[in-house]
Amino acid sequence: MIKHKDQRVGVFIDTQNMYYSARYLFQRKVNFKNIVDDAVAGRQLIRALAYVVSTKDASEKPFFEALQKSGIETREKELMEYASGHKKADWDVGLAIDAVQMLDVLDVVVIVSGDGDFIPLVEHIQSRGRIAEVMAFGETTSSTLLTFVDDFTDLSQNKRRYLIGPVVHPSGHAKTASDKGGQDDTGENEQGEGGFIMEAPTGDQEESRTRRLEF
Repeated sequence: MIKHKDQRVGVFIDTQNMYYSARYLFQRKVNFKNIVDDAVAGRQLIRALAYVVSTKDASEKPFFEALQKSGIETREKELMEYASGHKKADWDVGLAIDAVQMLDVLDVVVIVSGDGDFIPLVEHIQSRGRIAEVMAFGETTSSTLLTFVDDFTDLSQNKRRYLIGPVVHPSGHAKTASDKGGQDDTGENEQGEGGFIMEAPTGDQEESRTRRLEF
């Protein structure tokens, strides 16, 4: 698909989907800055929004601040904790509403998520004459979603650019930058090129197979 420099782009990041996909597939963390840079692809960025979940101890605050300093706005929702011990946070509806409300000032909507629940949003975007693009890790992206979108970037095809941080091995040992003379196994420093690390909230983190945060 041809991308024109005059196209107005909005980037909508399903942060939890990206975090858990990278963790499940590669035991790594995500370079959100590089994802946004490539989503824009030399076009006019109108807004880039990351949908994030906060916890009571506010341990995610440095991550949120790093996103904001890079020009990525954050939409925060508090992790809900129930008496049963169940924890849940779901941003799908909020992301979709924001994208729909911004269509009048956008030519292209880039959804950074592989969640098939966004198919109705993609259809609506296209019904308004806009372009719907998706960026996600191919292995955890809905195959049905891919049949609807106008363009897809498989982040797994360029792990050096889109992943950062040490690999956590099955033994529980994480190879750090110091293990390789200041570089991780991608050849980059541990923080990556302007990359950000998101720490996982507490709880049962192994439900990374889901396409939304649901503890």
